[in-house]
Amino acid sequence: MSKNTKQTSARIATLAAETLQNERASQVAKSLAASALAQRNGSKQTGAEMEDLAAKVLASKHYADETKELAASVLSQSNKAR
Repeated sequence: MSKNTKQTSARIATLAAETLQNERASQVAKSLAASALAQRNGSKQTGAEMEDLAAKVLASKHYADETKELAASVLSQSNKAR
């Protein structure tokens, strides 16, 4: 299985941290933010469930730009074989 070695950038990590601290952020945004932060360092990559969530967020027009940015980052770090 091929492995994606991309990591979350400092800018996205900052956005993710701010999202997690924001009590008004949606649960979807917080889930994406947590996934992005988990991939900041190390060799973790996006799981299938988070891939599906991120793809749905990007396809929807009901999410904020910041949430879509987190979704794009998470999706870019998914398993290449999937």
